[in-house]
Order: sequence, then structure tokens, then C-alpha cells
Amino acid sequence: MSRERRTGRLRPVLRCGVLVAAAAIGLAAQRTPSTSLDHVTLQLRAKTSAEFAGYYAAKALGYYEAFGLEVTIKPGRASSTPEQVVAAGRAEIGVDWLPTVLAARDTGTDLVSIAQVFARSAMAEIAWRSSGITSLGGLRNKRVGVWCCGNQLELYAALKKYGIDATSKGIKIVNQPFNLDGFLHHDLDAAAALTYDQLSQVLGARNPRTGKPYGAKDLTVFRLQKEGTGMLEDGMFTKRSWLDGNRDVAMRFVAASDRGWIYCERHVAECAAIVLRYAPTLDLGRQAWRLNAVNQLVWPNTHGIGVMDPAAFKRTASIALRYKLIKSRPSSKAVDSRLPVEAIAYLKSQAEGIGVRGLGYRPITVRILPRTR
Repeated sequence: MSRERRTGRLRPVLRCGVLVAAAAIGLAAQRTPSTSLDHVTLQLRAKTSAEFAGYYAAKALGYYEAFGLEVTIKPGRASSTPEQVVAAGRAEIGVDWLPTVLAARDTGTDLVSIAQVFARSAMAEIAWRSSGITSLGGLRNKRVGVWCCGNQLELYAALKKYGIDATSKGIKIVNQPFNLDGFLHHDLDAAAALTYDQLSQVLGARNPRTGKPYGAKDLTVFRLQKEGTGMLEDGMFTKRSWLDGNRDVAMRFVAASDRGWIYCERHVAECAAIVLRYAPTLDLGRQAWRLNAVNQLVWPNTHGIGVMDPAAFKRTASIALRYKLIKSRPSSKAVDSRLPVEAIAYLKSQAEGIGVRGLGYRPITVRILPRTR
């Protein structure tokens, strides 16, 4: 299979403060000083990290501005969800997991998905290789860590395939915090982990018996995407009422964000450094490791970046309905399937030869160093 061209040439634009590397790839369509910019606030689902590198890259490299947008990026806060912020009009666009958006719609909030950036799930269950657990079926009668509030559904659906009812006495489900301390202390036989987040907490720890860092050889990682129960995660959404009056703005925002993610596929170290411009206290090496893992969720996408796989949507909705995260099956109005296609077409018109599917994508090797204590 031929490798897609990924670094499409963009029409040049001058912008003070843009990274030197941006000059090599160019920026999008030039806008005159008199041209007003459409303002968009993006509400993230969590704190600043490489999970959102494509959006920060689009801002830092001038892609939003070049597409006629002035963008404010708001990190997530524990006191509110992106759905609440967007519904209240405090942000035009949000980023969150699709099941959460569907759950908000189920309560009457008229939200609509406009681009599905993560094409696959990052959710995993991990076990020590020394435990002898070689499949999820081996979790029967074990202490298994999960996260609440909908995060557990992918695992529950996978366990069901092995004949295990997560609500029965045949397994001990433990509501774990968003860290792996219990797993590291061997209080859990298995633990929930995102491949771009909690997994690094193990790989960044030292084995107290050997003094050496844990490695991939010490773990068995059950990726729920491969188990066939992965649900769609980070995607963009907005209010239908706002979209109806600002479709062109939304389309350009998605196109510019796509361009940021495309750039980060090939420029992991640089995009990790961009993230640190917005959160200087983060560790550069760990953000590079995280972005390399995130890229594996975005690329490849045979439909094109941001275009939702109908089968993945159906699977996500079915699991959410089976475990009562939502009460009714989502209607076709839950997703605007045309907008990400329109965004790709617009991006291609501005960036000659740009690849939007990542068919030749290969992850790089990023070593994560143990934390010092």
C-alpha cells in the first residue's frame, strides 16, 4: 500500500511568534489584517496534556488563524463537564467521549457530534504477566479494578463475552481511583488503564524487588478495542442550535484541528513541546510518550480523520444502551456525518497533497524514564 503524502503545502501567511518549523510546511490561506476572525472557545474534557496535542498545535502553528478563527482553548475542570459548558453557551465546541455526549443528549440536551478524532478506544485492563492471567476469562474470582460512571462498560461487555457477569459474585469488582497505586502494590489482580495515560504509571515505576523499571514484558495488556467492545472516545461536539447558524465556522474549526493532528502524527517531539507551552510544569518526555500512544488511536482512519465509523458508533450506542448509560437508542441527529467530510474537502483545497487517512502510519519508539523519588 502506498504511503499517503502527509505534509501538504499550505498557502503562506505571516504570523509573529510561529515556531520556526511552521515556515517549512507553510500555513493556510492568507488573510488580510482587515479580515475579522470568528471566535471559537474549545472546552477540553481534561487538563492540558498531549491527549489534546492536535488542538494546541493548530493554535500554536497558526492553522486556526489562517482558517479565519480566533480560538480559546479551555482545559477541563472537575467542577463541570464539557457538555455542561457547551450547553450553557460558555464554549462553542467541546471534546469528550462519545458515550458521555450520548448520555447528555439522553437528558434532553441537543448536542451533536461533529468530528470523531479518536478512531479507536484507549481503554485497557492490565495484569501482571507473573499472575498467569492470559485472557479476560482468567479474571473470574479475581479482584478487578474499574472506573465508575460509564468507564467500566467496555470491560463489562468484554467480560460478558467470556461468560462473566460483572455484577455477580464470580468476580470482585473494585472501584479504583485514577491511578494504579493499588495495582503497583498488588492489591488488585487487574486494573483499568488508558493506553496513553495510566499505563505509563507502571512503566514509569521501579520494581521494588529488582530496583529496575517495569517494562512491557512485565505486563499483559488487554486492549478492549481488540476484544471487540471498544467505545468511541475523544471527539468534537456542539449544540445543534449553534451549528445551524455557524456551520461554516464549525467546518473550518474541524479542518484546522485536523491539520493540527496531521502535523502531530509526524512531529511527536515538537507537538509535545507545544503542549508544554500551555502547561510548562508537565514532563516533556512523558508527553512525547503520551502523544505517541494517542496517535495510535487517531491513525490510521480509513474513512479520513474525524469521520466516524458507523459500525463503531453502533457498537458504542449498543453498549451504552445495554448497560443503561442511556435509556433510548440515539437517533441519526446525534451525529452530523457530513461536516467532517466537508472539513476534509476544505482542508484538501487549502493544503496541496495532504494525507488525511494515515494509511502508512507507524508509531515511533519513545522510552519513558522512571520517576525519581
